[in-house]
Amino acid sequence: MSLLRVEALSKEFGGVHAVQALQFEIPPQGVYSIIGPNGAGKTTLLNLLTGVYRPSAGRIWFDDRELTGRAPHHYAAAGVGRTFQNLQIFFNMSALENVMVGRYLHERCGLVAALLRFPSLARAERACRAEALELLEFVGLAGYARAASDSMPYGSLKRLEVARALAARPRLLLLDEPAAGLNPTETQEIMRLIQRLAARGITTVLVEHNMKLVMGVSDRVLVLDYGRKLAEGSAESVRRDPKVIEAYLGSEAQAHA
Repeated sequence: MSLLRVEALSKEFGGVHAVQALQFEIPPQGVYSIIGPNGAGKTTLLNLLTGVYRPSAGRIWFDDRELTGRAPHHYAAAGVGRTFQNLQIFFNMSALENVMVGRYLHERCGLVAALLRFPSLARAERACRAEALELLEFVGLAGYARAASDSMPYGSLKRLEVARALAARPRLLLLDEPAAGLNPTETQEIMRLIQRLAARGITTVLVEHNMKLVMGVSDRVLVLDYGRKLAEGSAESVRRDPKVIEAYLGSEAQAHA
């Protein structure tokens, strides 16, 4: 049984083959990591899996529903959420307001209710605020709820993006380099957060260069080599794969073997 299934997925930009005939499945729950050097096609793959890019060939299935070629909002409505390499924060809003924005898919009050300020609108706003506060607490940012986001530390903003993505109640959450630019303490906070996501039953796809983080949280790892699958398996089997050690992990993997 798989939550996400990819069949012969390819993406070309002109004559450049960024992703080439990828085929894999992601089971429900757990952490599935995608690794490889810059230019391996990791972010291109995430963009394909969220509808940002249309594939040149191949098919994408989510929970037995084909989403190939659909727009990003169809992926979001189906239960696919994500964060980005570069922060996508509303810096003119508070942390709480940023998370509340992420809940828009589940708001049911229409334009008339908003204009006339029906009681249902007030109830919906209270529910939205309460859920956003719970998510801020879940990611360890309860103390920043009313803080201006442009005053928050970089590491906290990374977790704020996760909270906003969770507000859409995804079944599959894609994290694009959540530890990039973080110090060791902040990286540990991200690691613990990913582990809490898994414990909560949210299937997580992690794209990350920090191999200590990847090997510490992953149930399964996909290794890309110029858009192709080089290896796939448990974190332990990938860590010990000679092809992976030579191509990507090098002395760091050998040092931890």
